[in-house]
Amino acid sequence: MLRFLFTALTLNCLLVVPLWWRFGDIGSPLIAWEAWVVAAGIQLVPPGLVRRWLVVAVVAWLALVIAANLGDAATHTAFGRSLNLYLDLPLVRSVYHLLVGNVGQLMAVFLMLLGGMLVLGTLWGLVWLLLPKRYLTLKQPQGTVVALLLGAALFFAVLEANGHRLVPNSALPAVNTTRFQWEQVVATHQARQAFTEQLESSPIEAQPLPGLEGRNVLLTFIESYGVSAIDNPRYSEQILQTLAEMEERLADQNLHVVSGLLDAPIRGGQSWLAHATTLSGRWIDNQLWYRLMLESGHSTLVDDFRATGQRTLTVMPAITLAWPEGVAYGFDEIAAAKDIPYAGPPLHWVTMPDQFVLDYTQRHLLGDSPVFAQIALISSHAPWTPILPVLENWSMIGDGQIFAPWEHAGDPPDVIWRDIERIRDHYAWSVDYSVKVTGRWAERVVDENTLLIALGDHQAAPLITGDNASAAVPVHIISGDPALLAPFRERGFIEGTLPALDNSERVAKMNDLRHWLQEDFGPSASQTRMTP
Repeated sequence: MLRFLFTALTLNCLLVVPLWWRFGDIGSPLIAWEAWVVAAGIQLVPPGLVRRWLVVAVVAWLALVIAANLGDAATHTAFGRSLNLYLDLPLVRSVYHLLVGNVGQLMAVFLMLLGGMLVLGTLWGLVWLLLPKRYLTLKQPQGTVVALLLGAALFFAVLEANGHRLVPNSALPAVNTTRFQWEQVVATHQARQAFTEQLESSPIEAQPLPGLEGRNVLLTFIESYGVSAIDNPRYSEQILQTLAEMEERLADQNLHVVSGLLDAPIRGGQSWLAHATTLSGRWIDNQLWYRLMLESGHSTLVDDFRATGQRTLTVMPAITLAWPEGVAYGFDEIAAAKDIPYAGPPLHWVTMPDQFVLDYTQRHLLGDSPVFAQIALISSHAPWTPILPVLENWSMIGDGQIFAPWEHAGDPPDVIWRDIERIRDHYAWSVDYSVKVTGRWAERVVDENTLLIALGDHQAAPLITGDNASAAVPVHIISGDPALLAPFRERGFIEGTLPALDNSERVAKMNDLRHWLQEDFGPSASQTRMTP
């Protein structure tokens, strides 16, 4: 009897604890009826092959449910959304690479192996608990008690499944998770078919942008720069000062800036989906859509600017492995981490600081011919340590060795991430650094023949922004030619570096940017400007 109670309580904890993490409510739910049905039901099955296979099937089901609930809690913490098994399995690889960047390859491998051993150990333990050498019969007093508990658990489970909860803080987490994930699989499969048909039936054709012919267009993504950085008092004081200073310094250089907001397709991570959304003009909010879009040969801004006559370039310092996506996009030149001769130290996950990336891009990659460049900055990527100063003398940057003193500056990630308030402080400081560096670079690289579009790729995780924060990101458009900014003003962008924040819940989407460029700088817009 004690073994039965221990088995039921163990299963009960494994099913409800992930929900406490997911919803932030310890003790709700407290009872998982499936745990008691399974523990009691198997106790009454006679030993033999049927019982063994039944235990294997049940343990496999419960293990998948527990893993899905843990994954759902982690996905919500990181990205502010629910786990979708159909879409999110590829994220396991990203988790590994994030660990490598933060704690090193040896420790990352150790942690992954440890996790695998814990999973296997848990499975073995469940099988051992559910297959005792002795089993109960109804002729035994313990068997009668277990049968009564089985009947009661089934009774309450059936009522719960039909929307009638008689016992407070009880639930059917295994049943609910199975049903939810199955519904997601069916819905996502149908959405996949619809998205595939959409790509085939209504393609977005590549077109030249004569209004930007002969110009440098620099599409620069600032990692984790969401609207919360400027509208949340927890972070805004410092960054608003940086934006005000940036506006003043740009004006001193006779540069013009307008700012607005765009909704990003993701939060917390998967920056490449934001890049794909902006480049393609499609709403790409998951890995499957991303893959389908690239495999379809769908045109992007890369094709638009190539048709306009620009050389196309992407600067991706975070890419440390093979990146076939860059080839699929069709960039003329790809500068990933291995292609950039950085001689300074890696800074935890960050391969090289933003100021070095921007300086190297200006000195070695932009060249003399008109270029369309997509640049993805990474200094404000979690774990947001160390915090670097902005070097005023850019000529000192060189090959990056000057950043050596900051290799071990400040506390390492495992120390900072023990304190939520310290995490939030470092988030604000790192985003402030990236925004400030981008503004200083704009002073150096932007002229009347340049259009710099600097925007956040996504909001930070709910840990930083809260669960109900807007998905919007700030966008700053900078040029020495005010005529290039006029179309953005007409679309609601306002003068200066601070976008209007009173409508951050009702803004255009990130995929609209490509359509705007086609409409405002494409052939039809050029003909309109030429018509007297």
